[in-house]
Amino acid sequence: MNRMKSKSGLIIILFLFILSLTIFMTSLACNSSGEERLLTGEFKWKIGQQVVEPKNTPGDSVYSIKDPSIVRYKDKYHLFCTIRGQKRSHAVIYLSFADWKDAQNATQYLLPMHSGYYCAPQVFYFTPHKKWYMICQAADDSWTPNYQPAFSTTNDITDPDSWSGLTTLFNGKPDNIKAWIDFWVICNTEKAFLFFASLDGKLWRSETKLEDFPFKWSQPVVAIEGDIHEASHTYKLKGRNKYLTVIEALDGYGWRYFKAYVSDRLDGSWEPLAADKEKAFASMKNVNQTDIHWTDNISHGELIREGYDEKLVVNPEKLRCVFQGVLDQDRQGKPYGEIPWRLGILHADE
Repeated sequence: MNRMKSKSGLIIILFLFILSLTIFMTSLACNSSGEERLLTGEFKWKIGQQVVEPKNTPGDSVYSIKDPSIVRYKDKYHLFCTIRGQKRSHAVIYLSFADWKDAQNATQYLLPMHSGYYCAPQVFYFTPHKKWYMICQAADDSWTPNYQPAFSTTNDITDPDSWSGLTTLFNGKPDNIKAWIDFWVICNTEKAFLFFASLDGKLWRSETKLEDFPFKWSQPVVAIEGDIHEASHTYKLKGRNKYLTVIEALDGYGWRYFKAYVSDRLDGSWEPLAADKEKAFASMKNVNQTDIHWTDNISHGELIREGYDEKLVVNPEKLRCVFQGVLDQDRQGKPYGEIPWRLGILHADE
């Protein structure tokens, strides 16, 4: 009898061991592709149809919808984009929807926070202030200089009329900067970091203490220098002590494409991960269009985050990216402001 109990116990232990091993191996198999991408920089993507087209605003014909920033909050996506129109060159719209199939039919609200030029939004919830922040580039005749990085805040992301008027991040332009564009904020537990491009192969970094945000920025320093252009976005990788920066480059496989760099610190050095024309983060070389062919370019995209706060966490095992695209034939011969950009989604392709 005791021998039978002992045998039964061994069988149960063996069963539990095999079950645990199976779960572990399954977990490894699920995570290996994401881990491999981070180790080798070998990214593959697929895209379906475009998901959002622009809609005309009252009294204006809109050419394009671009520069997306997106968060998932209370079971809805909240999407902020630049639109460029015939009468108003740059403005930001907001739309929300539960599922991407509903995105095109969602109402596009023109945000009234600024009456002039403002665009390239980034939106996140700043936990210390318990407020939503939008970072953007803007121009106003009352500022010196008149073009600067700016911010707006709201307590209610779902109310497009609740955003405050724009305020500049700096008290002027740093004397070591000739140009600045596409501003991006990410925080750790101590500091906020501001990244921006200067259209000359340099990505810049400035910083401020978390308690001083959104003011008191340090003198900018060069963070990355190389064959890069604009639209840098930096994220914290979930479950890893690493950060990922993606940044747009020119004339690879496609007129616009994205490179990627990694670092252990937001104020550290950045190592190339997929930062070459032949080995890009996302270009027409490693993107498979599974539906109608609607873009020849991968431009100004925002990775879909795990959360919505200032730490900007993304899951490397489930990478998705909302981006702007256009066919080369549709942009040829047009001024940049009239290029008919549309939005689509990159999905990691295993």
